[in-house]
Amino acid sequence: MLPRFHVGDDFPLLPGSSCELPDGPARHVQVLRMQPGGLIQLFDGRGREHRARVTEMGRKQVTVEIEEQVPNHRELPVRVTLAMGMPANDRMDALVEKASELGVHAIQPLICERSVLRLDGERAAKKVAHWQAVAVSACEQSGRAAVPEVRAVQTLPSWLRDATEGIADGTSQHKGVLSLRDAVSLRSWLHDKVDATAGTRANGQTNEAVEGDAPGFMFLSGPEGGLSPAEEQAALDAGWTAITLGARVLRADTAPLAALSVIGATFE
Repeated sequence: MLPRFHVGDDFPLLPGSSCELPDGPARHVQVLRMQPGGLIQLFDGRGREHRARVTEMGRKQVTVEIEEQVPNHRELPVRVTLAMGMPANDRMDALVEKASELGVHAIQPLICERSVLRLDGERAAKKVAHWQAVAVSACEQSGRAAVPEVRAVQTLPSWLRDATEGIADGTSQHKGVLSLRDAVSLRSWLHDKVDATAGTRANGQTNEAVEGDAPGFMFLSGPEGGLSPAEEQAALDAGWTAITLGARVLRADTAPLAALSVIGATFE
């Protein structure tokens, strides 16, 4: 695999065009000591990826010529949103990284009753920007051309109201709460949905086409200590389904990744 770099959705990925790389990718190309004629791959974060040839290496600038588009079919055939009570310390960084590698569509950080990590204002915005950069890096490594969106931090009641009304993610038809109570197993819950989503991703279909009509799943998971009984009941009263991942008690940063892994194994 050639070195891959995210250039943003406003970068002109037009075959035959010549342009300077953004500062971040340019620094990486210089660190790799690439020379004119060297090949790299650039992706815009929305599914488009092109091969590019280095044509000029300056002290700070790197110029490339955009070549042909590279097919990239590494997205899940379903859109998965993880809404999570933010775990503390560095666990959220690792969760964003691994979820991006596993194919998540979007990540919604939440403040819940039992949350240890509580963010608002400028501090919250900086954290979201940091997590978005973590997602970009994970996509560069894993081969994805579509970067998941890390959304602005919200309180659970506010987000749950919007999600229930279809505002938070209008494509999400199936909503599950990861629960420790007597609940339906994730495998059983997914069983009757496999046929409905079969064939979503036909051979030769582009990422943009898959993205546009892919079925949606949304999982709500609590922070350390889990969701409070009132929070979980509010989701169930709004029509969400209680989902269990098995008999073991999983950490706040493990449960969403386990659910995402099962989704990938079921639909890919």
